[in-house]
Amino acid sequence: MTTFSRKDGRRVDELRPIRITRRYLDQGEGSVYVEFGKTKVLCVATLEEGVPRWRKGSGLGWVTAEYAMLPRATNSRSQRESVKGKVGGRTSEISRLIGRSLRSVVDFEALGENTIVLDCDVLQADGGTRTASITGAYVALADAVNCGIERGWIKPRATTPVLRDSMSAISVGVVDGVAVLDLPYVEDVAAETDMNVVMTGSGKFVEVQGTAEEQPFDRDLLNDMIDLAISGTAQLTELQLQALDSEQAVELGQWDC
Repeated sequence: MTTFSRKDGRRVDELRPIRITRRYLDQGEGSVYVEFGKTKVLCVATLEEGVPRWRKGSGLGWVTAEYAMLPRATNSRSQRESVKGKVGGRTSEISRLIGRSLRSVVDFEALGENTIVLDCDVLQADGGTRTASITGAYVALADAVNCGIERGWIKPRATTPVLRDSMSAISVGVVDGVAVLDLPYVEDVAAETDMNVVMTGSGKFVEVQGTAEEQPFDRDLLNDMIDLAISGTAQLTELQLQALDSEQAVELGQWDC
C-alpha cells in the first residue's frame, strides 16, 4: 500500500475513528448516534402499524427514510428547508438513497403490513454524511425490527428473517492521484474523484455513486477505490454486529477524547 500522506495522518486504507451508540434516545423503536470522525448523525427508526395506501392488502411491509442537516451542521448556517418551503434536490436524493439501500435487505413479506421510517439528521458534517447515515440507519432498523417482534406486530419465521443481510456504506475518492478511503470534508472538496459505495454485509454491491470532478479516472484507480470500499464496509459490518450485541457504545480506531 502506498505511503501517500493524508492531512489527518491516516493511511490511505484507514477509516476515521468511528463510534456507534445504540438506544441514544428514549423515543423511537430504534435510535443510533453514529460518529465518523467529526461527522455526527442521529438515526431514529419509527415502527408503525399499517402501510401506505398503495401497499394496503398486499401483506407486504414498507421501509422509507428521510435525511436532513441541521442549520449549523456546517461552518456557516443554512436556512431550514421548512422555511424555504421546499425540500432541496440534494436532500431528496440522499433520502431516496438511504431508503432504497435499506429496502434491498428487507423481506417485506416477513415484515408484514408494518412501516419503518428512518429519520437521519446530520448534527455535524465533515464529509461522508450519507454513508454514515446508511451505516447508522441499518442498526436503528435492526432494533426497530426486534421491537416489532417483541410487540407481536412482526411474526418471525425461522426460514425467512425480516433482515436478509446487513448494510453499510463508505466514501472513497482520488486525492492527488491516489485512491483513499473515508474522505473528510477537506479531502472531499479537493478530490479529483468522489465515490460512495453501499454494500451488504455479505459483500454484495447495492449502489456505487462515482463522479470525476476534474480528471477522469482509469480502470486501475477504479479498482483501487472499489477494493478500499470493500475493506471499509467489511470493518463497518463487524462494528455494526458488535453494536447490536452490546448495550454500550462501540468504537473503531483511536479517539482523541
